[in-house]
Amino acid sequence: MSQHSDAILAGMQVVEVSAFVAAPSGGMSLAQMGATVIKIDPPGGSLDYRRWPVIEHQPKGNDTSLFWAGNNKGKMSVAIDFSRPEGAELAQELICGRDPDAGILITNFPARGWLDYNTLKQKRADLIQLNIKGDRHGGSAVDYTVNPRLGLPFVTGPLDSEAVVNHVLPAWDLVTGQMAAASLLAAERYRSRSGRGQCLELALEDVGLWVMANLGFIAEAEQGVERTRAGNELYGAFGRDFCTADNRRVMVVGLTGKQWKALVRAFGVECELNELAESLGLDFRHEGDRYQARSAIADVFEPLIRALSFDSVKALLDEHRVCWGPYQTISQLVQNDAACSLENPLFSVVDQPGIGPTLTPSIPVRFGTGTLPALPAPRLGQHTESVLMDTLNLSSGQVATLVDGGIVGVG
Repeated sequence: MSQHSDAILAGMQVVEVSAFVAAPSGGMSLAQMGATVIKIDPPGGSLDYRRWPVIEHQPKGNDTSLFWAGNNKGKMSVAIDFSRPEGAELAQELICGRDPDAGILITNFPARGWLDYNTLKQKRADLIQLNIKGDRHGGSAVDYTVNPRLGLPFVTGPLDSEAVVNHVLPAWDLVTGQMAAASLLAAERYRSRSGRGQCLELALEDVGLWVMANLGFIAEAEQGVERTRAGNELYGAFGRDFCTADNRRVMVVGLTGKQWKALVRAFGVECELNELAESLGLDFRHEGDRYQARSAIADVFEPLIRALSFDSVKALLDEHRVCWGPYQTISQLVQNDAACSLENPLFSVVDQPGIGPTLTPSIPVRFGTGTLPALPAPRLGQHTESVLMDTLNLSSGQVATLVDGGIVGVG
């Protein structure tokens, strides 16, 4: 039951039972590549159905969640009261499916009761089920609890601060979501070659630990080195923020040798920096040496950038192909930045149910076979009737009986 017969994942059918970020973002990535992703929610909406940000000036308790719409683009919505035995059995039938390309489940709900893998496997032997957990023991964890445990709030924030600072981006949720999508594709490939399904487990905390180890944080601590705050400076090379004459801020980066040469060339300070390096006994061709001398290097660039307007700095940095970025608010990004506009083929304006015309991205991957256009999130229960009829071969009368009995909802 593919919605997108010409897409790269056409024919793949996934059922998602989830809330919040990790599982929904993984399911959405598959949907944006053309898989049919059927999201099962209770008739009143799941735990994140009213999550902020919401449309302002709506009656309390009837908030339209921009968050929910953002994480469910391109999916089909089926509303089933799975707290009731009849609803749970119906949901199980959808999960297991009858199509060879169905029988794939992604969930971050407790995998017990009607979501128990061994129970579902009795209905479909080659079932692929991915269970996303907080920690490997099945305990509860979210980004805002994993991040402190990993130590990052102690190295985030201003140089002169001793306070712990949580970042606002749900990094571990996002990485987990993309790893979930990749894992399901890997398991589906294995099933297509062997005929065997499996149960996969993915813990948010383990994803965080995986990233921390891969980036060298853990090995560094094993060496007895306690990472300290770097503020807005790039750790391990030269990069930091500067203020322009009109009080705009820019971030400039000289991580690679090419980036460093471009930055030096833009401001014509090669001789001055060579003398500085010699006086310090360092070689600025090496990024570690640039990091050691970061304060002295910044003293060279600071007055030059401070003397120019933002527009002049932008023109200079762009001319010399310097790696840099402006500091701007989210509103400035949306209102003024061409990258976040219809000039970028990532975006199109989509009529989002309950919200209206919205600048909406498709998946950022550009496939040679073509990329699906941006799609809206569904209304809650929008596809209940069509999915039950097409997938489970229920009649319209049978669906009407389920609706009347409160087992399913339609939107």
